[in-house]
Amino acid sequence: MDTQSRMRWWGWGEDGHDGPVKPGAKVILSKHCGWPAGVDRPHVALEEVSLPESRLTDEMRARLAETVGEDFVRDDHATRVSHAAGRSLPDLIRLRTGRLSSAPDAVVYPAAGAEVDALLAVCAEESVAVVPVGGGTSVVGGIDAVRGGFSAVVSISMARLDQILDIDEESLTATVQAGVFGPELEERLQSRGFTLGHYPQSFEFSTVGGWVATRSAGQQSTGYGRIDENVHGLRCSTPSGPIELPTTPATAAGPNPRQLFVGSEGTLGIITEATVRIRRVPKAVRADSWFFPDFASGTAALREMEQSGLQLAIARLSDVNETAFGLAQLGSGLQRKGVLTYLRARGITTPCLLVVRYDGSAAEVRARRSQGRSIVRRHKGVNLGAVPETSWEKHRFSTPYLRDQLLREGMIAETLETSVPWSKVEDLHETISAEIEREMAERGTPAFVLCHVSHLYASGCSLYYTVFAKQQVGAEIAQWKALKSAAGDAIVAGGGTITHHHAVGTDHGPWLPAETGQRWLRMLRAAKAEVDPAGIMNPGKLMNGPATL
Repeated sequence: MDTQSRMRWWGWGEDGHDGPVKPGAKVILSKHCGWPAGVDRPHVALEEVSLPESRLTDEMRARLAETVGEDFVRDDHATRVSHAAGRSLPDLIRLRTGRLSSAPDAVVYPAAGAEVDALLAVCAEESVAVVPVGGGTSVVGGIDAVRGGFSAVVSISMARLDQILDIDEESLTATVQAGVFGPELEERLQSRGFTLGHYPQSFEFSTVGGWVATRSAGQQSTGYGRIDENVHGLRCSTPSGPIELPTTPATAAGPNPRQLFVGSEGTLGIITEATVRIRRVPKAVRADSWFFPDFASGTAALREMEQSGLQLAIARLSDVNETAFGLAQLGSGLQRKGVLTYLRARGITTPCLLVVRYDGSAAEVRARRSQGRSIVRRHKGVNLGAVPETSWEKHRFSTPYLRDQLLREGMIAETLETSVPWSKVEDLHETISAEIEREMAERGTPAFVLCHVSHLYASGCSLYYTVFAKQQVGAEIAQWKALKSAAGDAIVAGGGTITHHHAVGTDHGPWLPAETGQRWLRMLRAAKAEVDPAGIMNPGKLMNGPATL
């Protein structure tokens, strides 16, 4: 069992998957943002990272060690650094420069739910704040080691809670400990002919417990459901004792208590295991790809497809900027020119790419794909066959590595998302992009803003943004705050949700009251007071997040 983070301490993922920024990407970013020539800013060495001194007393440490064993309470430099931050843009900037203002005083590794129960009781008695950590992939400050006025703060890692406890083939459920990573779960399920079908972009490095705690939505959630739709039971350790919510097909016994813990982000307790719905691996999988003359035509087609019940397993529509960015990175200029010539001949000069996938039986897939093609053609789509979709799937987990290389070369890349009713999609899409562009231009760092739709609902869809700009050297965090504030204000004003699947953490806290209202936040705090009366669980997150950035 490896108790270190699976990811390299300074960036995303593992070594060996990085590559240079493609020439076409540099050309288009230079055009829109300006490329800082000759910049090379590697990350500092691990030993150069500055950490505050641990405030965990010998007595506190001894009590933790009594519960899990001396080997599983660690406060060495490497362990503290590897658990000090998630992988948001400000996290990466702090890690790469070695300027970490906070870190856990120790990292503790329980091996069972009962050990988590005991640890939380000890921490409550000792006035030690607790930050639960799964894979460490949070991009919203969700695992920041906030002391919140307590004497010390520890991270409790789920690394040793890594067992798949049961696969119930009759009931189509799997019961899984919180520390199980996505690839291990899928490998086990698929070896028996099943799948959860949950593939967030962090899939390789995130855990089931993290998915449940943050109300995750995977890239296939249009067809397979978000994680909150697929949790049928769970166990949660709280400072007041464990809560076990058994699996039931359906109930009318009041509000669903599972949903209070799904998305609770470690503020109520630590989810130690979950029972999730699984499905049989589909007999047939067919992809399709289309270009539209504009974003509005593509969203109209997606709305009709979703509301017609086509059950797309994957649906991803890129706007003009994102499509242009993708085309710029094709293997050769001849390829790109060939595609553009083909599209211009069919009246498309500002293409928007849609990739879709159908899963099911062979007969179902044929019928749904045929119906989908009829809908898309009515909305002026031009078919490109399966290749663009299969190519996207092949590379879909590699995009985060680009952020690390861009940071090294003097650029920033930030992502953010929302969801919105169909009737507001076009206006909000344009408004968010415009507000980000305005804010970045005023700072002297013009932005190139990309957007895509990646999750569909009968009433609306998600909008997922990627923002590129030159680093504002020496003021990168302030630059990020300005970008985030412009986007968050535009989202709330336009009727979107402040987060579709990245959770609240610390970063989205300023806009949460506008979305949920203060009364609901008081209800959440009342629930927290019941299970966490001392308030040690993940301070500063969700309902107790910051009022401003």
